[in-house]
Amino acid sequence: MNLPLLTLLCAVPLVGAVAVAFLPSRLARPVGLAVSLLTLVVAAVIAIDYSPGGGYQHTESYSWIPSFGVTYSLGVDGLGLLMVLLTAVLVPIVLVAAWRDTDGADQGSPRAFFAWALALEGLSLLVFTATDVFLFYVVFEATLIPAYFLVGGFGRRGRGAAASKFLLFQLGGGLVLLGAVIGLYVVSAQQGTPSYLLSDLVELDLDSTAGRWLFVGFFIAFAIKAPLFPVHTWLADTTEKATPATSVLLVCVLDKIGTFGMLRFCLGIFPEASDWATPVVMVLALISIVYGALLAIGQDDVMRLIGLTSLSHFGFIVLGIFATSTQGISGSVLYMVNHGVATAALFLLAGFLVHRSGTASIREMGGLEKVTPVLAGLFLVAGLATAGLPGLSQFVSEILVLISAFDYAPWAGAVAVSGIVLAAIYVLWLYQRVMTGPTPEHLVATMETTRAARKGGRHDLGARELGAVVPLMVALVAFGFYPQPLLDLANPYAEQLQQQIGITDQDPYVPAAAPEEGE
Repeated sequence: MNLPLLTLLCAVPLVGAVAVAFLPSRLARPVGLAVSLLTLVVAAVIAIDYSPGGGYQHTESYSWIPSFGVTYSLGVDGLGLLMVLLTAVLVPIVLVAAWRDTDGADQGSPRAFFAWALALEGLSLLVFTATDVFLFYVVFEATLIPAYFLVGGFGRRGRGAAASKFLLFQLGGGLVLLGAVIGLYVVSAQQGTPSYLLSDLVELDLDSTAGRWLFVGFFIAFAIKAPLFPVHTWLADTTEKATPATSVLLVCVLDKIGTFGMLRFCLGIFPEASDWATPVVMVLALISIVYGALLAIGQDDVMRLIGLTSLSHFGFIVLGIFATSTQGISGSVLYMVNHGVATAALFLLAGFLVHRSGTASIREMGGLEKVTPVLAGLFLVAGLATAGLPGLSQFVSEILVLISAFDYAPWAGAVAVSGIVLAAIYVLWLYQRVMTGPTPEHLVATMETTRAARKGGRHDLGARELGAVVPLMVALVAFGFYPQPLLDLANPYAEQLQQQIGITDQDPYVPAAAPEEGE
């Protein structure tokens, strides 16, 4: 059976989003969750049928705009499949966690939230499977529509300004990317039949000047999306004002398009320009690692703090990508997955905490481990995973990236290691201020009021909330001790990419032993 599984994968949430938008509000939640679970089933079927190391699979290609060489072309390799699975797993978890987030007159309709979340899922899946650059660009820009309404329509006061800032940054990056996409069309037309197919573009004979200018256009767009210093300033405002569920969709799914694009397009199409830009990119990545961690340490808003930790983590991912070693590329791909899982858990648990305490201000919290011990324990595990504790999944990713950084230059590895130290500081200090010590009286009163509003619910996590975060915690531990399933997809992709761009790992340097006296 030659089912177009990738088209089906993307169509299910998109059609489901339209259906949910017209359903009665009481049906929006269960139907939306059912659609996201069906999407996960399709993704699982694709994963089971995927052969690691086999390049692009489940390919589809149909002529779309022949006069411009545009095709509707889809396919997944190891990188694309991991991003597809991450997206398909996170969305139902987010919908369960956000089941009651949209209650209340000032929060809009649950029908709208679930519909926009499914639309963002479908468009993100299409981005991760597109093998035509024009198709990629169109969907890359289309993801901004549901993202804008998720940020601007739901969350805290000031969300409208945060949504506008987010949109302006992303549209600016999109315009730069459009210029680079047009430039690719011109170059391909000059060398024969114009084409946007990735398989054709990697064969282009680009001169240094053209390749470098086109690389800059792609890289700027992806650096904004990721984000990377200095085009990161939209990130903290967005995660502070949006709902925790929206922050998960943006930081753990949508932002991965940036680093995905650096691997797929910057390295894949412009290897010479990537090598030329590597020194600058490595410095920007290192600044992101240290600066993001320092900013996180100084925050009082817990959601803003978690958002800024991602600036530091994306610095690690970019560092591994442009080190262009097998360990660096594999580690970055693995980091994208593990960061998505750990940060999703941290955002959701912080959201449950804010809902109970009635504030996101760290200085107004304290002593909550006495009142919510299960939430406190899971929050600590998620935080330690974010800090790269051995035995949890993100540690494996960071070790691979650090190896590649030291191989690139010892000073780069040394600076990157400082980011690990700073991560331990912001995680442990956050936990100390929020969870330990005496519980303020006003906080106890607020939590009692919140529990009464939940009709006698517990202070600690309920069954629905545990159902949302426990799968993430299991993944953090399981992939910490046994990351091989992820590496089975990441390693062949890294080797194929290196072969494609003509780079091989350097042999380890072992200094010759000094000759002994008399030899």
